[in-house]
Amino acid sequence: METQRQTNRTKNTANTPIISEFGKLPPQATEIEEAVIGALMLEKDAYGIISDLLRPESFYKPEHTKIYKAITDLAYKQEPVDMHTVTEQLRRNGDLESVGGPYYITLLTAKVASSAHIEYHARIIAQKYLARELIRLSSDVQTKAFDDKTDVDELMQEAEGKLFEISQRNLKKDVQQINPVIEEAIKRIQAAYNRTDGLSGIQTGFHDLDKITSGWQKSDLVIIAARPAMGKTAFVLSMAKNMAVDYNSPVAVFSLEMSNVQLVNRLIMNVCELEGEKIKNGKLEPYEWQQLDSKIRNLQDAPLYIDDTPSLSVFELRTKARRLVREHNVKTIIIDYLQLMNASGMAFGSREQEVSMISRSLKGLAKELDIPIIALSQLNRSVESRTGTGSDAKRPQLSDLRESGAIEQDADMVCFIHRPEYYKITEDADGNDLRGIGEIIIAKHRNGAVGDVRLRFRGAYAKFENLVEQPDNITMSSRINSESSFNNNYAPSSQSSGMPTAPVDDSMPF
Repeated sequence: METQRQTNRTKNTANTPIISEFGKLPPQATEIEEAVIGALMLEKDAYGIISDLLRPESFYKPEHTKIYKAITDLAYKQEPVDMHTVTEQLRRNGDLESVGGPYYITLLTAKVASSAHIEYHARIIAQKYLARELIRLSSDVQTKAFDDKTDVDELMQEAEGKLFEISQRNLKKDVQQINPVIEEAIKRIQAAYNRTDGLSGIQTGFHDLDKITSGWQKSDLVIIAARPAMGKTAFVLSMAKNMAVDYNSPVAVFSLEMSNVQLVNRLIMNVCELEGEKIKNGKLEPYEWQQLDSKIRNLQDAPLYIDDTPSLSVFELRTKARRLVREHNVKTIIIDYLQLMNASGMAFGSREQEVSMISRSLKGLAKELDIPIIALSQLNRSVESRTGTGSDAKRPQLSDLRESGAIEQDADMVCFIHRPEYYKITEDADGNDLRGIGEIIIAKHRNGAVGDVRLRFRGAYAKFENLVEQPDNITMSSRINSESSFNNNYAPSSQSSGMPTAPVDDSMPF
């Protein structure tokens, strides 16, 4: 008798799969898997309900994985899904006998009456699959962490990348009926109408730029691109200062190129109007110390947050950005610059594919957080190689975006910074003086007009500002606005900053 009980215990143990180090069953719901597959073969529209929730590997039992793969194959070919067609597809795939033959297929359809709760059941299967993936990832990381030969930094990068992949699989957003979306759109229109500045987005402090864009818009990915020394960092820091100090709008700056102290030094130059060399060596005149003391207070307590993590990964950015929005109500995120980011732990065939993935992730993050994300980008050398005379000879184009055409595709807006003076061009075709002038060229604007805005560039202070005089300093073209709407909505601003100009110092690396 005792021998028989021992034999039974041995059988039970042999039939129970476990994870060795935990001694537990992996997360699973095999009965619900049976119900879902059975329902898919009973209702012709059932697959469309759950197709974006489940993949073949979502199922725990290998038999169910193969059956769902057969169902997916039929759906892709737009063929009917029932127990006969599934049986035949399994036969074509060479999997019929390994899943239990036609008898098991018939058994699955007999276990369900309808597909009434199939979506709810599918979500349970998806959650169990994600739980198994997290266990597999953590077990793999644990094993490698115990290996003395493992580089811990590389392991952390790999773990981040794989965790990011798992989290991406779970990012699903349900469709909405149009009525609540219309209500939200009307609220935003009313809010824009009630604003005295007439803008619907985040103000940059550059009046003419705001007139074209109506401010940076929620969920937009804005790419600001230029060749080195054009003033990319100077432009976004001038803009961040305007947002945080002048309009009290919280801004986060992720600087992959400069340390936080270097970045703050640039801000001190900008706000206090002190030359960079004097900031570095501390040789300030008495009046400059007073100037520093009085104007630095504008920066203190400003809602400006700086992160100088080098080689920031997409996963790290997403985690930090969520926390900044949740804890500090950050309204705009600035990244300096995109090509220094990485998609850690993921394998890519080329750097171009990696940059494409990064740009897609930034756009997705902007939509998820519902804030504008502004990313700086480098241009390739084709700008320098172009020949010609006149102020337009070295103007950047969309084809100059470095390493990836996906940046242009993913961005809602692409702006270029162009300083003709850098190329020894001091006059435009109309004879206007271009010394100390920076052009913001809006080359792509998904939801509005394209055009050029001229700003004053004060190289000694790493600063962009509105022109003192702004006659006709916007040239505009639009794919969606008529000439009358252009005249009504985008007339040049008469506002001016009134700030004195300073000699341009092209030797500073901006």
